Amino acid sequence: MTAPVDELDPVRAELLRAARAAADATLDQARADAADTLLAARTAAETVLARARRLGEADGAKEAGRERVRAAQDAWEAELAVRAEVYAALRAGVRASVRRALAREGAMARSHLADVARAALGPQAVVRAAAQGGVTAEVPGRRVDLSADALADAAVDRLGVRAETLWGPP
Repeated sequence: MTAPVDELDPVRAELLRAARAAADATLDQARADAADTLLAARTAAETVLARARRLGEADGAKEAGRERVRAAQDAWEAELAVRAEVYAALRAGVRASVRRALAREGAMARSHLADVARAALGPQAVVRAAAQGGVTAEVPGRRVDLSADALADAAVDRLGVRAETLWGPP
């Protein structure tokens, strides 16, 4: 006896393949952008540190120490800003990819997502198409968001601490 064939397996597989390919491309670009920006921030920090050393020689070790702290704080602030930009670009790229994949699959994807929503909320759920793709569903007191953006955000959020690999060496 063979297992029943789920007609949505090819759709799921294609959505996963497209999302993974888009995420890989976005991650590669994000890593390259992060490396370039971090190099620039570190170079700027080294310049500030060199200035701090000169000030320290002229004004004493106490002032130089304060300048080094400021330089390190400035460099850290710049690095955090870059990380936020890269993370936002990753999220935006994944959202766009999921929207394209859902648009490509059209009614078949909406039907599958509606089935998933009804499975979560029950057959009485009111299911509506989401503006950017996907669906939302509601019953009194409960709501399921299977919109393209919600699905993409959930995928990015599942990266968790693995997102730190964006800032490290490839």
